[in-house]
Amino acid sequence: MTGTRERRGGGCVPEPEGPAWPSGDSDDEQRERSGDERTHELKRPAPDLHDQPTVWAQRPSTASAPEPPGDTTAEPPATGGEAAAADKAQPAGWFEEPTSQLPLPAARDGSAAEHPGADQQRTEPRAVPGPQPGQPQQPRQPQPPHQPQAQHQPARQQPAQAPAQQQQPAQQQTPPGERTVVTPGLDPARTGQQRQAPPHEHPTQPATPPPAGTHAQPMRIEPGMENVPAAASTGEQPAASAGQDGASAAPRKRRKRTLIGSGLALLLVIAVGVVLALPAVSNRLALPWAPNAPKADPPAAEPVNLSLRGPGDTPGPTADGVTAALQGPAGNAALGTLTGSVVDPATGRTLWERDAGTPLTPASTTKLLTAAAALLSLDHGAQFSTKVVAGEQPGSAVLVAGGDVTLSSLPAGEESIYPGAAHLDELVEQVKAASGGQVSSVSLDLNAFTGQPTAPGWAPEDTPSTYMADVVPAMLDGGRSSATDGKAMRVPNPGGVLAQQLAGRLGAQVAAPVTATAPQGAKVLGEVSSAPLRELVDTMLVTSDNLLADVLARHVAIAAGKDPSFAGGAETTLQVLRDNGFDLTGVELSDGSGLSTANRVPAKLLTELLAVAGAADGADPRTAKLRPMLGGLPVAGGSGTLAGRYTAAPADTGKGWVRAKTGTLSGVNTLAGIVLDADGRPLVFALMSAGSDLGPGQAALDGVAAALRGCGCR
Repeated sequence: MTGTRERRGGGCVPEPEGPAWPSGDSDDEQRERSGDERTHELKRPAPDLHDQPTVWAQRPSTASAPEPPGDTTAEPPATGGEAAAADKAQPAGWFEEPTSQLPLPAARDGSAAEHPGADQQRTEPRAVPGPQPGQPQQPRQPQPPHQPQAQHQPARQQPAQAPAQQQQPAQQQTPPGERTVVTPGLDPARTGQQRQAPPHEHPTQPATPPPAGTHAQPMRIEPGMENVPAAASTGEQPAASAGQDGASAAPRKRRKRTLIGSGLALLLVIAVGVVLALPAVSNRLALPWAPNAPKADPPAAEPVNLSLRGPGDTPGPTADGVTAALQGPAGNAALGTLTGSVVDPATGRTLWERDAGTPLTPASTTKLLTAAAALLSLDHGAQFSTKVVAGEQPGSAVLVAGGDVTLSSLPAGEESIYPGAAHLDELVEQVKAASGGQVSSVSLDLNAFTGQPTAPGWAPEDTPSTYMADVVPAMLDGGRSSATDGKAMRVPNPGGVLAQQLAGRLGAQVAAPVTATAPQGAKVLGEVSSAPLRELVDTMLVTSDNLLADVLARHVAIAAGKDPSFAGGAETTLQVLRDNGFDLTGVELSDGSGLSTANRVPAKLLTELLAVAGAADGADPRTAKLRPMLGGLPVAGGSGTLAGRYTAAPADTGKGWVRAKTGTLSGVNTLAGIVLDADGRPLVFALMSAGSDLGPGQAALDGVAAALRGCGCR
């Protein structure tokens, strides 16, 4: 049966055949156009390109807007069996709901819309249930408010209706058998305008309403001729949009977190790459791209014999062998006047010598004599202190110098050029704690040393310079202007600088005059100590520290009860060596550093000292005391004053194998140390050149020592 329904703008549009309750089944488009082979359950109307399809939706709960109590007005009776059948096919609780506006399809021939008002948007009709067929129309009973069940609440709650709207009675009820078409954007309750639609034809087989508590899923027929399931409903207020928003928001948040995490990870990787590319970091971690990474494969490891005793089953070196090995290198004209000797410390035999008893200017090899005297006469663990005592006047303090010139000006925890040095800050903290911070003036007691601050034979430009300062018993960083630069310029008045630093950190003033004598038995406010003697000797030899050498010579004099001056230190040094059996014929000393050009030492004494230090264990009682002297010798091409030497042939064969103390003055080049020959036997040597230039003379001396490394000398 075909009905008609009203169309906006006038006229009627034929109502397509089909059930009021669409089936979930659908035929393909070809079958729909041909009109045959309909579904087994329900008929579906052929699509009308001039009208929009009907979409069914579930009636929302009436809990939010209950009908006014007492409204028992019966609905008008249905007109026609089609309306009754349609109402029977629709379960109770379903109603028409506004849907999104859809454009009308164009005419089949591509022309404009056929009907008046076709250019306007139309809405999809939804059915309102009618009375069941064969039953009389019952008056509408007021429905109790809907009781929500315990279930998951929708993501977005609908706003409650205003009381005025909730109390409005039903107006303009739809006549039986007709459907209401609701226009989007228009509220029928406010405008009172509803568009009526004729009922559908009664289906051949009525649809079974959904069981209680469940609702069948309606189908929406899109203009593209495909059935699209409508959103399922539970009878509560529609929450489709809230669910969709929540479902889409969660992936968006996850994607956002993923992007942020990926970005942070990328930034971290870039930051780590930048840090690892820094030269300081790559060098420290020995990374392949580090600037100081090896440019070639490392050399093959050489067997190392830690014992100074040569292999027992190997013939020892002979004098003829050593003479033959040194004939060429020792004849180098760049050496000027050369004296020297080579001794086998295992046997004490002299293997080669040239005017070894002739005294020459030793330069800094004089430090070997100073080191030997200190190691032979002083405790190897001795430390030199710097303390502050209370002065005679209230609030005054006196720094009592104890002969430590390595006191560091750096903060605690930072290392100066003197390893293990005490820190001025530590002394200041002790003084503050002991005095309660009540120190107002500071003075210095420098009576630990006597005599002139410079030695005979020094040039006027030697102090202050980059290699020497005035010799006083207390100063900061060896009198240097920088605590970390060994070649920094020394300050003119190192004691005065110390007094200013101490007073400034205590919040006090420097007394006038700055020097004073500490009271006998005065209260000690603070005290710090230097590194042990053995470490000081190492530092002196490796870096050829002139100031430290002359300070050690004074400590030797103090230990012997002699005058702690240049003269007293030199005299005591020679006396200690003489007392220990060393031949001092022709030796003259004016200082302990070798900076004085008045010093005279024969090469024979230098090799004798080294031979005792390198003798076999237990062979000589002096060896145990002098052995540390060998550890302080610079390594050829590796440390101290030999770090930049032994880099070119023929001297490069001695790189890493020669350890020696250097000596350099104008026209003077000396070298004394120890080397392992090709058989692994130690040989000690002393080479003294007079009248040689600096560069060529040093290279020539290095060549002689390297020749000893390359021979078995048998």
